[in-house]
Amino acid sequence: MAIGDPIADMLTRMRNALRNKAKTVMCRNSKVVRGVASVLRDEGYIDGFDLVEDGRSGMLNIRIKYSNTGEPALHRLTRESKPGRRVYRGCDDLPRPLQGLGIAIVSTPKGVLSDRKAREERVGGELLCTIE
Repeated sequence: MAIGDPIADMLTRMRNALRNKAKTVMCRNSKVVRGVASVLRDEGYIDGFDLVEDGRSGMLNIRIKYSNTGEPALHRLTRESKPGRRVYRGCDDLPRPLQGLGIAIVSTPKGVLSDRKAREERVGGELLCTIE
C-alpha cells in the first residue's frame, strides 16, 4: 500500500508507540524519514535507529528514549508542512518550540536539520514538524 505522507506516518507510529509505552517502533524507510530520525537522535529525543531490510525499501527500527521514571523524552509531535499545504520558512522565521526547549525539524538544501543548526548555517526551508 502506498503512503502519501511518510513523515506523518512516522510521527503517528511514534505517537502510538509512546501511548503504549513501547521500547521500539518500526517505520517505513525513506531518505527524509531517516533524516528526521537522525535529527531526533542527535538532539537526544530517541536512543537511535537501525535499518532493517525487508526486500523493498526497508524499515527503520527506532528505539524510543524514556527517563528512569518511565517518562518519554518526546511529548508532542506535530506535523507542520503537509502535502496539501506546504510551509516554508526563512532562517529568521523558524519557530522556537517551548521557547527553545523543543525543536523544529526543517528540510533544507543542506539536508534535514534542526532549527538550531538551520539558524547556525543561515539556511531556511520546509518546516516538517515540531517536537516538544
